[in-house]
Amino acid sequence: MADLLTIEEAQQLILERVRPLGMEKLALEESEGRVLAKAAKAVVDLPPFPSSAMDGFAVRSADTPGQLPVVFRIAAGLPAPRSLDDGEAMGIATGGVVPEGADAVIPVEYVVEDDNVVRIPDPAPAGANVRPRGSDAAAGDAVLEAGVRLGPAQLGALAAAGAGEVVCATRPRAAVLSTGTELRAPGETLGPGEVYEANGLILAAQLRSAGALPERLAAVADDEETHRVALERGLEADVLVTSGGVSVGPHDLVRRIEAELGVEEVFWRVAVKPGKPVSFGLRAPTLVFGLPGNPVSSLVCFELFVRPAVLALQGLADPLPRFEPGRLAAAVKRNQGRDQLVRARTRRGDSDAVALEPLAGQESHMIVRAAAADALVLVPRGEGELPAGAAVAYLRLG
Repeated sequence: MADLLTIEEAQQLILERVRPLGMEKLALEESEGRVLAKAAKAVVDLPPFPSSAMDGFAVRSADTPGQLPVVFRIAAGLPAPRSLDDGEAMGIATGGVVPEGADAVIPVEYVVEDDNVVRIPDPAPAGANVRPRGSDAAAGDAVLEAGVRLGPAQLGALAAAGAGEVVCATRPRAAVLSTGTELRAPGETLGPGEVYEANGLILAAQLRSAGALPERLAAVADDEETHRVALERGLEADVLVTSGGVSVGPHDLVRRIEAELGVEEVFWRVAVKPGKPVSFGLRAPTLVFGLPGNPVSSLVCFELFVRPAVLALQGLADPLPRFEPGRLAAAVKRNQGRDQLVRARTRRGDSDAVALEPLAGQESHMIVRAAAADALVLVPRGEGELPAGAAVAYLRLG
């Protein structure tokens, strides 16, 4: 196994060859899931005025404790028509503009109001329950830096800061090609030796979740000319992902025909289980991934190698998989020569650590068993087994 790359070495070789794509300006409401290509700045101070953090009464702290007449009721979006004078209070709703002259808000539950007079039993410190203007962001500040993917919280921050448009990375175009004479579309009648084609659907879904625009090419039989035509078409995309045909059997045609079409192979075979025969190459500017034909191998190799490349094409600041700490709920046998990605279910353990229960049926063709998993547990190569309770790293699925 000495000639096999480690997972980290393979990832590094891929990322060294990724060149981020272009950029485009988008309306904010069209940018969900996209990656910022330029920092997005606040158009206004946020909040744009001193605002109340509570429903209550705006007062001068120097007038507390005491009894004060309520001279106006401030609603969100309806500021007071004048400043607050000495010896006065104004009712105020959460988010309302704190009037000039006031420097504190007393929550409604801390006072007694009767006939438009409010009695405040305790002193209020200056600044109590007042959100200062620009306390979240000042106009011109970067709300988000380039390289951030826009999820709900990020979209909300940009909207609140008044950013109606953002500059995002172009979405990569990705071609998906499944190979094998035995493949048939789901719903068709299977003949002798035939199986339903699942990898194309898996990979297209993974590509979409990574921000790419996938195109599924028709699956091809183990024939040189059909391979050549399909691969040439796939090489027009930013990313070409194939499944099957990357091993050393007489019908494994993908790598040889790709080489004939000008693809420079960067590596073939990685010390990972499942997925050892994975390949990566380049026909500039297209990134070319050859994934094994077994569905679980294909799924795992995408998460380890293809997803980081697709995210890096979009300029994501940290495209590598994010492994988290957990503990095994049952012992797992180690592989002497390869790191393993074991399919598992997560649950809350007795301590704060996430407990990871390995699933029965870890063979790379068992996609139905794998469908029950929500985690991939990294089991480093070595002798013996990792016992129950051992600290491990895992990658969330879905």
